[in-house]
Amino acid sequence: MILDKKIAILTGATGGMGRAITSALIRNGVMVYGIGRNADTLKKIQEEEGENFHPAQLDITDEAKVDQWIKDNFSATHCPDILINNAGVGSFHKIDETTTGTWLEMVNTNLNGMFYITSRVAALMKQKGTSSHIINIGSILGKIGRVKSAAYCTTKFGVHGFSAALLLELRQYNIKVTCFSSGSIETGFFKTSGIEPHENMLHPSDLANSIIHILQTPDNMLIDEIVVRPLNPKAPEHII
Repeated sequence: MILDKKIAILTGATGGMGRAITSALIRNGVMVYGIGRNADTLKKIQEEEGENFHPAQLDITDEAKVDQWIKDNFSATHCPDILINNAGVGSFHKIDETTTGTWLEMVNTNLNGMFYITSRVAALMKQKGTSSHIINIGSILGKIGRVKSAAYCTTKFGVHGFSAALLLELRQYNIKVTCFSSGSIETGFFKTSGIEPHENMLHPSDLANSIIHILQTPDNMLIDEIVVRPLNPKAPEHII
């Protein structure tokens, strides 16, 4: 796909990974509709990135609001070419210490929210027929288990299953589907599980550049799944 003048929807635009993806897309000429919950952060991103960033304060777990936002902003003549489902939450506890509220927050954001927006956007992409791309941000914890991570692993295994089935359904409409999974990222996402960010983790800007590469593949070439890990995931030892 040639990215210049394309239209993208990005969920979770205000987090570390989302912010890096936003910058990478805009550098390549993409108009980005960035979804997040924090209006002040969205406004700051718009000031930094300029007119190609369209902020959308939206809770993707609210199906009715997602539906209305899609109807208000897109149509058969103004259709997204790219959807990146990046929004996600994680909280890491033993299963008997995981509250129902914590479980539902992850399921509602990581799975239900992804379904709400993807189902609406896919319908528009199917109508236009030209090459489109949906990228679902998974996790290495969607392929392996981890202690104190049953809820999060459940949702990310779900992202993998959703992506695999969606690909088979949408490929005939020239819609690519990629599940992009990474190991630990230097964003502080895993702080609640006692893991502090450090320089040996994957850097958001490097992952964003990899996503750009995937989007730029020829129209008849699909990278349906990619797993990216830190070469050495251990925190560096500092000698004083």
